[in-house]
Amino acid sequence: MTIVRDLGAPTAMPVAPAADLAIDVRDLRMRYGSTDVLHGATFTARWGEVLVLLGPNGAGKTTTIEILEGFRMRSAGQVSVLGVDPGHGDEAWRARIGVVLQSWRDHGKLRVRELLAHLGSYYASYSTAEKTRPWDVDELLAAVGLTHQARTRAGSLSGGQRRRLDVAVGIVGRPELLFLDEPTAGFDPAARREFHDLVHRLTDIDETTILLTTHDLDEAEKLADRVVILAGGRVIADGSVDELGRRMSTEAEIRWTHHGERFVHATTDATPFVRDLLRQHGDAIGDLEVRRATLEDTYMALVREFEAGRHLTAVQSFEEAQR
Repeated sequence: MTIVRDLGAPTAMPVAPAADLAIDVRDLRMRYGSTDVLHGATFTARWGEVLVLLGPNGAGKTTTIEILEGFRMRSAGQVSVLGVDPGHGDEAWRARIGVVLQSWRDHGKLRVRELLAHLGSYYASYSTAEKTRPWDVDELLAAVGLTHQARTRAGSLSGGQRRRLDVAVGIVGRPELLFLDEPTAGFDPAARREFHDLVHRLTDIDETTILLTTHDLDEAEKLADRVVILAGGRVIADGSVDELGRRMSTEAEIRWTHHGERFVHATTDATPFVRDLLRQHGDAIGDLEVRRATLEDTYMALVREFEAGRHLTAVQSFEEAQR
């Protein structure tokens, strides 16, 4: 885990063996004309991991994803996706990848089941001994919650149901790597929870690696094994949600009652405070609660510091150390 802080030059991120990595990005750079969009981004994703890519608008997330998907050529740097340079990925490589875009509106006249069966048929020739493709249509419909809409035309689905179909289209070929862009936009709370269960099923049972981009930081906190934060075309943080929270100086909020009176205290070091509180008052303390910084708190603090210019020197040192 690496977080870029203004505490001196950070050490280089350890490099895992290539066999452990579904995605390996090193010193990725992208320039449009005279404008640099990516400035040496470096990060990885291991097999079966949910990696959430976060960043403000203009941070370079979309460009990064398009490069990884093989839809855009990079200006410089090394990129490996499923062991292949995505700039030269062939059809067999693409069959191993699933993409769920923010919106998808083709084939509105086809019925849900026949659409998935038709799209799935393209993957049959890419089955392997380890992975049979495509996903069984009835099993897939059940997994995304569209069993009762199997005979409904795609164009007649509700917004939430259409989004479920988007996800089904993205995973019909049982991808080894799945790109999800704002996947639960338009979902109600129940549908969002079912989708989260599906993500866990994909990673735990099907061993799918997932790269997720979202503006819903609560969703990111629930799903992420690891978070990479981009700002200004640079990676400014890389680690689990807990690791990012522990390294930030954001305060924890401690709440308790004492003889019926409610108290709230903010501190950057919650454990010693709670220990002293219980030592002084013992069983008289009730309703004790420690609320630590959320991913949203951590994300906002990191981005604000970067935008204020306090991270720039450390970022440059970080990038040099990784080369």
